Amino acid sequence: MLKPIVTGLLAYGMSGRIFHAPFISTNPGFTLKAVVERHEKKAAKVYPDIISYNAIDDLINDDEIELVIVNTPNYLHIEHAVKAMQAGKHVLIEKPAAATSAEVKYLYDMGRQFNRHVMLYQNRRYDSGFLSAKEVIESGRVGDLIEIIFRMDRYKAAIGVKAFKENKENPANGIVYDLGPHLIDNVISLFGKPLSFTKTVGTYREGSQVPDYFNYHLTYPNQLNVYLTSGLLIAGELPGFVVHGTLGSFFKNRTDVQEAQLDKGMMPTNEGYGVEPAGNEGQLTTVGIDNQKITELVPSQKGDYNQIFDAVYHTIRNNALFPITEEHIAWQHELLEA
Repeated sequence: MLKPIVTGLLAYGMSGRIFHAPFISTNPGFTLKAVVERHEKKAAKVYPDIISYNAIDDLINDDEIELVIVNTPNYLHIEHAVKAMQAGKHVLIEKPAAATSAEVKYLYDMGRQFNRHVMLYQNRRYDSGFLSAKEVIESGRVGDLIEIIFRMDRYKAAIGVKAFKENKENPANGIVYDLGPHLIDNVISLFGKPLSFTKTVGTYREGSQVPDYFNYHLTYPNQLNVYLTSGLLIAGELPGFVVHGTLGSFFKNRTDVQEAQLDKGMMPTNEGYGVEPAGNEGQLTTVGIDNQKITELVPSQKGDYNQIFDAVYHTIRNNALFPITEEHIAWQHELLEA
């Protein structure tokens, strides 16, 4: 492996603390040098050698930093990513990339102009449940695909304390832009751009200014129907992954453990990282001879968000194609802003 990529984080809130710093600090392809913390300096309690800058410009102007992780509020992604690229940095940007397809095109155009890599952080490609569903789909065990349902549900009736996330005046807010990119990216990574789609949104929480429910119906060749649903007032647990085909069906609850493990301080280098406990297996039912149904448990794939950081490394150092391509993000935003 070539020299590590010196990296800076633009924020050390939940995403910085859970989804980025543990990987940048343990993956040998990276060196975690700096973070921006305007108020309480928390990062040094976990990473004693880290530099904590008071302002974003201070981190971006650090000549040693090659990669900037843009994990600031959604409406600031474009501004901060372009500023970083102007300073000669590659960027890894939290979803959503932007509010509109036009902004997405501008973002990638700026990457070409400054000869910098633009990479979108879509970690849910590496959830154990999605990886398990992907393995079943690609194995052909359920036959020709008929219907796929992916869900990400929550029950959060109260309006969030972070006002910028709940304000309709700020672009790219609400559950469509929060959880929608995860589900849409999952499907695009499997099947590409849909032939057509319909979108339904709703606002049900008292006092909410932004949508808190959505459903997409996507159509693909060979009569494949895909449904993506998420809501903030779903009290009962439903399977996160459902696959129906001409020869069988697969069900899997959304029980990926990575976020909870990272939140409790487990590092990705731990042997148990990403491994779901027994009892969370998927269920595959296939139809055999004489229409006899055979049901078996499918062990969960190991979740591994480190794969996205490995991809970042190879994109920057080896000029490899980043798996979340510009096309993927453009297609995603057609659905988000519809």
